[in-house]
Amino acid sequence: MTTRKLLIFIPTYNERDNVGRMCRELLDLGLEADILFVDDNSPDGTADLLDELAKNEERLRVMRRPGKLGIGSAHQDGIAYAYDNGYERLITMDCDFTHSPSDIPRLLAVSGTGEADVVVGSRYINKRSLPGWSPSRRFLTMFGHFLTKTLLGLPHDASGAFRLYDLRCIDREIFKLVTATSYSFFFESLFILVNNKCAIREIPIVLPARTYGHSKLTLAEASRSAKYLATLSLENWAAPERFRLRGRDPDDAADLIDPQNWDAYWVRKNSAGGLVYDVIATSYRKLFIKRNLQAALGRTFSQGARLLHAGCGSGQVDADLHKQFKITAADISPAALDLYCRNNPKAASIRRADLFALPFGDGEFDGVYNLGVMEHFTGEEIGLILSEMRRVLKPGGMAVLFWPHARASSVFVLKVVHFAMRRVFQKISKLHPDEITLIQGREQARALLEAAGFALESYAFGPKDIFIQAVVVGRTT
Repeated sequence: MTTRKLLIFIPTYNERDNVGRMCRELLDLGLEADILFVDDNSPDGTADLLDELAKNEERLRVMRRPGKLGIGSAHQDGIAYAYDNGYERLITMDCDFTHSPSDIPRLLAVSGTGEADVVVGSRYINKRSLPGWSPSRRFLTMFGHFLTKTLLGLPHDASGAFRLYDLRCIDREIFKLVTATSYSFFFESLFILVNNKCAIREIPIVLPARTYGHSKLTLAEASRSAKYLATLSLENWAAPERFRLRGRDPDDAADLIDPQNWDAYWVRKNSAGGLVYDVIATSYRKLFIKRNLQAALGRTFSQGARLLHAGCGSGQVDADLHKQFKITAADISPAALDLYCRNNPKAASIRRADLFALPFGDGEFDGVYNLGVMEHFTGEEIGLILSEMRRVLKPGGMAVLFWPHARASSVFVLKVVHFAMRRVFQKISKLHPDEITLIQGREQARALLEAAGFALESYAFGPKDIFIQAVVVGRTT
C-alpha cells in the first residue's frame, strides 16, 4: 500500500452550487493533498458535477452512496477510506463554506507540532466567532456546547465537523466504537477519542451565517442528538469500558457453551429499560460493592497473593485491586471478558472458563472470590463449583463469596425495578439469569461450604453495606 500524506474529506447532499468553488479554493492552497467527496445520491446532481470535475483533476475522488444514510455514516466511510488507502492525516469539513478552506493551514500547523492527535476547529474560543447568527440559533449552539461539557465532560467544540485526525496516532478500532450515524457522531466520536487518551487541540475559527446553503440540522435532529447525548452520559456511568479499546485479548475456549446465556446480560443494552437496569446495577457496584470487596480481600489476603476471580463479569470492581494482588479473571461469557479486558488491562491473566471445570492446576491460587454469581445456580451446582474452587486453592486457601441474601436491599430494589420495567417497558421480560439460591443465613452458608471441603471462616450481613450482600468466607480444610 502506498502511503499518502493528507486527505481532505467532504460529505455532500444537494451541494451542486458549492462543490465547484470548494474544489478551486482547496486546490489553490497548494497542498499535497487528495480530496474525497462522499455524496448521498443528491437529487440536484452534485455527484454528476463532481465526476465531471474529477476528469480534469487527478487528486479529486468521488464516492457515491445509494441514499441519505446520515452525516455520521458518511464520516465513517470517509475515515475508512483514509485508513484503507494509507493516508497519514485526514481533514474533515462541510461543503457550505461555514468551514473556510483558508483555515486548513492552521490545522496543519498545530498537527505539525506533534502534540495533537486531533485538531478541532472551535467556535467557542473567540467571542465573535458566530457573526450574523440569529439569537435562536446562537442559543441552541451554545446550549449544545453546555450539554456536551456538562454530560460528557468535553470542553472542546464537540459538535463541529472541522477536524484534523492524525491517523498515525489513532488506532482505527477507536472509530468502530462509535455507533451514531447522524449528527451525534461528532460528539460521540470526540468523547471516545478522549476516553482512549487521544490528545485534542483546538484552533479558533469563525463561522459566518450560512449564505451558500441551508442548515441540515433540523429541530427534530437536534432533539434526537440531545436524547442520544443523555443516553451516552448514562452509559458512561453504567459501563464506561464500552467506550475504551480492549487493551488485551482473553485466552479463549471456543468450545464452551453457556446454558444461562450470560452474553445477553453483558452486551450493550439498546432499550430504555435495559439502560435503567444497567445504571442501577452499576451504582450498586461502584458505590457499595467495590468498597466492600476491597476491604474484604484486604483483610483476607496478603500483598501479592495470587487470586482467581471466578465469574468475573465486567470487572468494574477489580480495577484498583491489581496493585495489591495478582488476579486471574475467568468467565464463560465472551461479552463479559471483553468488558473485563477494557477495565483491567493489568490483570495477570484473563481466561474463558466454565466454573464447573476450571482450566487451572491443583493448588494454583492463594484465594478465589466472586460477586453475585452463586445465587444463579442450584444447590447441587453450587457444590460442584465450590469443589472446583477447593481444587485450585492451596492448602489453607480462602474463598470470599459476595452472595445476595434473600432479604437483601439489592434483591428488593431489583425486584421492584423488574416489576416496573415489565409494566412500563412491556418488551422487557428478564434482564439476567434467575436468582435460584439466595443465601438465607449463616447455617446455610456453613452447610454448603462444609459439603465441599471448606470451613466457614466468617459470615457477615448487616447495616455496614446497607444489607446488600452477605459476605461468606471459607477456608479449605
